[in-house]
Amino acid sequence: PRPVVRALPPSASALRQRLRQCAERIPEAEAVLDLLEKCPEHQKKGDFPVIVFEGLDATGKTTVTQAVKDTLNGVLLRSPPACISQWRTVFDDEPTPVKRAFYAAGNYILASEIAKASTQAPVIIDRYWHSTAAYTIATETSGKVQDLPPAQDEVYQWPEDLLKPDLVLLLTVDPEERVRRLQHRGLEKTKEEAELEANSLFRQRVEESYRRMVNPACQEVDASPSKEEVLKTVLQLIRKHCA
Repeated sequence: PRPVVRALPPSASALRQRLRQCAERIPEAEAVLDLLEKCPEHQKKGDFPVIVFEGLDATGKTTVTQAVKDTLNGVLLRSPPACISQWRTVFDDEPTPVKRAFYAAGNYILASEIAKASTQAPVIIDRYWHSTAAYTIATETSGKVQDLPPAQDEVYQWPEDLLKPDLVLLLTVDPEERVRRLQHRGLEKTKEEAELEANSLFRQRVEESYRRMVNPACQEVDASPSKEEVLKTVLQLIRKHCA
């Protein structure tokens, strides 16, 4: 298969198999597998809406997700979930198939939390499967946006065995504004964030990959205006799609 298909596990069973293959060498892989075993297969969401926010760093996800959570009196979750976040540095240094299996596993573990939380309140999520897929596709493809897999390719499909959200909102800002926000934050950059800043082609591939996702697709939101304006736009979209 093409590199991007090899890198992206298409199901929970595929990523389990990949983690088992390296569990003897990486003890943390065994720990992730233990957490996955506790997650029921084919999670079902509750009656409350599940809303995902996607986008590059410094597009306002943290601010917007917190504001939406407070407004809707909801629950805020993040991917990868807190129970495995401590192992990110271990897996970030591993070969691509292992690294991507870790991040994919985070989505299935998160799905278990979503299923439970959505029976009690609206669920707001800071990144989910689309992030895993978009960064994988952009990393495993070199060159320009035109070099990405074609728009209808299987890599843009949501996994059949992963709980789906009701709405996915993709926050975007002008590249210069995003860099200004990053500098203002002064936080230590991840390797991928450093790559985004240094390599405009990589950034374009990530954003275009987000736009090509289907079932569910991303609804794009311009996050350049004031926090109040962005929140107003987001709440209108939530009312429209999650009545």
